[in-house]
Amino acid sequence: MNRCLSILCLCCMLFWNLTVQAAELPDKDGTVTIATQEWPFQPGPREVKVYIYYPGKSLQQVNKETGLILNLHNWGGTNTSGAGNPSVLTKELNVITISVDYLQSGSWKDQSGAPYDFGYLQAIDALRALAFVFQGLQEKQIPFNDKRIYATGGSGGGNVTLMCNKFAPHTFTGVVDICGMPRLSDDIAYNLPGGSSLNARYSKDPHSPDYLTPGGQEIRYLGNPHHLKLMKARGHETKILIIHGSGDTTCPYADARDMFQNMKAAGLDVSAKFVTENDLDGKIFKSIGHSLGDRTQMIVQLGGEFIIPGRPQYRLRSSPTDIELKQDVVYPTSDGRYVISWQKGIPEVRFEAQ
Repeated sequence: MNRCLSILCLCCMLFWNLTVQAAELPDKDGTVTIATQEWPFQPGPREVKVYIYYPGKSLQQVNKETGLILNLHNWGGTNTSGAGNPSVLTKELNVITISVDYLQSGSWKDQSGAPYDFGYLQAIDALRALAFVFQGLQEKQIPFNDKRIYATGGSGGGNVTLMCNKFAPHTFTGVVDICGMPRLSDDIAYNLPGGSSLNARYSKDPHSPDYLTPGGQEIRYLGNPHHLKLMKARGHETKILIIHGSGDTTCPYADARDMFQNMKAAGLDVSAKFVTENDLDGKIFKSIGHSLGDRTQMIVQLGGEFIIPGRPQYRLRSSPTDIELKQDVVYPTSDGRYVISWQKGIPEVRFEAQ
């Protein structure tokens, strides 16, 4: 009986892998489901939903100058919530817009049994979606501009955007972080009183499955000076734009300011728009707090300076992507090292203890 069940489970798993791998780019705006890395809190095969939006809503409208952009939702959202409007981004930027229901998408209040991932496997999910579209276009021999690859997101999506940039340091031409979480501070990790309202539900108990290891906290620190220097040493050339409200207490402004300063000190190509009362115009910027304003127009108007051809700061990436390089990206921590393997052209992350 047990042997029959094992064979049945194996057959189901093989069928699941075949159906996911057989996914193809839709001819028109649509969704696909792709396989991604296992989540230790729920062992077994895992998949995520990917939303694909084309210029003109059709794959046929993609041309040799069309780029790709990850457009990532907020903590607790799905699809494009808290992110840019894909119909505007595809038209104004000439990009295929890719949104992802990454790990723990959906209402955070309804989820229990695990702490918040905080950009770790979430970035893997987003990068696999990007690789799926990138490789799908190549397989169909559809010309696109592989030197125009971007990522953007708001709040939790801003956090995942910057983690994608960290895990794929050769891939993006530019990224736009809108009021994202710069680091998994003790305040947010352990829900300490008097700070951010965010609660990632980690434990300080080394024996708890929710324990936050030193390295786990370090890899999630997007302003980690040592890791930023490694990115620079690897030839990181991505333009980074940080847009953050000076009154944001949800994703604290001080953390964003410190991250910006550390990126600048490491020699990365970074600029920041820290929104103050003087910037409020009632259109793009409506608040100096976390909501900030019209995130779509922030991407188009501010990010457009380096994304839209003909603008003064327009640029193209010169390096091959991590999808093509197929090299490991390694970040040492105080207790070991994190390896983002691109050997198969899609990312997988693992921790190696000292």
